Amino acid sequence: MGDLQTEHGESLELRYVPVSEFTRLVRANGDARTKAAAFAALARINTLYMIEGAWSGHIGTSFSSLEIMSWLFLNELRDLANGPEACDIFFSSKGHDAPALYAVLIGLGLLPEETLHQLRRLHGLPGHPHVETPYIQANTGSLGMGISKAKGMALANRLAGTPRRIFVLTGDGELQEGQFWESLGSAVHLQLGEIVAVIDHNKIQSDTWVRKVSDLGDLEAKLRAFGWHVARCDGHDVAALERTFRSLDAIADTPKVVVADTIKGKGVSFMEGPQALKNDEDLYLFHSGAPPEQQYLDGLKQLLESATRAFGALGLGELKTDTKTRNPRREPRDTHNLVAAYGEALVQQAERHPHLMVLDADLVKDCGLLEFAAKFPRRFVECGIAEQDMVSMACGMAHGGALPIAHSFASFLSTRPNEQIYNQCSEASKVIYVASLAGLLPGGPGHSHQSVRDISALSAVPNLLMAEPAAEGEVRALLDYLINGTSESAYLRLVSVKWPLPFTYPSNTRVEPGKGWIVRPGKDAVVFGYGPWMLSNAWHASEEIEKTTGARLRVVNLPWLNRVDADWLQETIGGCRTIITLDNHYVHGGQGEMLGAAIAELGLDPSTRVTRIGVTELPECGTNDEVLAYHGLDIPGLVKQFRAALDRVPQIA
Repeated sequence: MGDLQTEHGESLELRYVPVSEFTRLVRANGDARTKAAAFAALARINTLYMIEGAWSGHIGTSFSSLEIMSWLFLNELRDLANGPEACDIFFSSKGHDAPALYAVLIGLGLLPEETLHQLRRLHGLPGHPHVETPYIQANTGSLGMGISKAKGMALANRLAGTPRRIFVLTGDGELQEGQFWESLGSAVHLQLGEIVAVIDHNKIQSDTWVRKVSDLGDLEAKLRAFGWHVARCDGHDVAALERTFRSLDAIADTPKVVVADTIKGKGVSFMEGPQALKNDEDLYLFHSGAPPEQQYLDGLKQLLESATRAFGALGLGELKTDTKTRNPRREPRDTHNLVAAYGEALVQQAERHPHLMVLDADLVKDCGLLEFAAKFPRRFVECGIAEQDMVSMACGMAHGGALPIAHSFASFLSTRPNEQIYNQCSEASKVIYVASLAGLLPGGPGHSHQSVRDISALSAVPNLLMAEPAAEGEVRALLDYLINGTSESAYLRLVSVKWPLPFTYPSNTRVEPGKGWIVRPGKDAVVFGYGPWMLSNAWHASEEIEKTTGARLRVVNLPWLNRVDADWLQETIGGCRTIITLDNHYVHGGQGEMLGAAIAELGLDPSTRVTRIGVTELPECGTNDEVLAYHGLDIPGLVKQFRAALDRVPQIA
């Protein structure tokens, strides 16, 4: 990994509330409202603890939902002690609030206490909900699925004769997804009164106010128009929550929705939406990520004060807390930041092309678009959490003579609007799609965000070039070609994690579809790959093999994911008959399948043996090192697989 530097707070002491204190609280004398409020206060401390310990997570939306979750689990969900298969159902459709849900489940003893220290760790608690975790009833992915899943659960429960109420929590930014509105009508038609939806109406989506992106208008009137029974309350006032849920008891055959007005970041003054976004042009900084050390300490102080007061109000005396030193995280000093390089290159291209427009799906920071949005506000469109709408809007822009570039995370840009992309490409117009957070890393968010099927999802679309750069220089070169060198639409796949490279991008490389360049020379085998960490690990693995066996592997970067030039391929293979393909993607449907087929069509004599390496199962959640090692894609894992490939085929000069 090269020269390393220590991240902030290597020896930071983190504080959490042990489960024994939650148990004392639950068993204490006192009214349900006071206990639920105190439970939420304790859970906030542990939510912050988990996120800070994991170096990542979603604080704002976790904090806004804690009174809701605490009230539901303490007072509404029946038969919890009978296990997740028998009790009433709760799940979060938005999913970012997983740390809050884990804190509640751990506090109630429904998850083991040791999992408090395992957020975003291998075999621990995934960054987004996953059903392998007890009491997690549904995975999240693209937003908007929650009501639809709840309807299916209700119908299956009726068929089985097991009446269970279903509580589903959604975000307000999530309401920009069309599926949410599609799901409402049939729930009324089917009289699914066992469904209670709760909207965590904190009024801020990833980066900014919901009203600035796509104003919800009269939300209650819209929901009533679909036939739902609608109630509204302060989502942090547990007495109001109690009154609201009791008012729903008499509503039998109509699905119900509670609009819970909340504050994103509730509990820490400088994280709370109105304080954090005093200037309407600011960006909300506590949607994702662990706060710096001093902000953690300042926030913890406020949370401890609130929890101590709430604990004392129940006559429980002093609140006991424990401490744990945070696991250090060491990062390489010299890394390539492809998203930042892309943002700079985009602005440079926009200065040359006044018809270039940019669309974003609520990820302006993560997609590197801040500078463009500031410099060209009339040419920047924030579409919100609505990828299908964004892509079709881009299609219309292209029809009108603009050059639209649409942005989102790869997991969502390749899948939710897949039909819209196919439709656009069928019109012979030109749109460029830029997909960040591509591939297996980062491992912390979990498989819903690990985009390892986007190549297969789009590779067969006609008139769509797909490419992934490995270095900052290659980002600029590929973007220049996709804008200026081709009339086809394109999908540019960007790895978001920063990575050190043991090689440099040749500045004189000519960008040609289907052709790549040699990263490391060798004669005993050819390794094809793409992207920064995959090629870097292949380079180091090849170096290790040369040191121990003398075999020299030729590492080749082919940045084109769905095109390969047959003449270039044959020339690159040369006399080698051991071919290895690497995919930052599922092996099935990845670049390696394309290369394997192309090599077979060459009819080489003697024939070649192709070994395909990549992701072979649902991606694991954990630190980047843990995830790469688990999937055999770290340096030791590649060394082992390269050696096995070399042993299979006798070498021919």
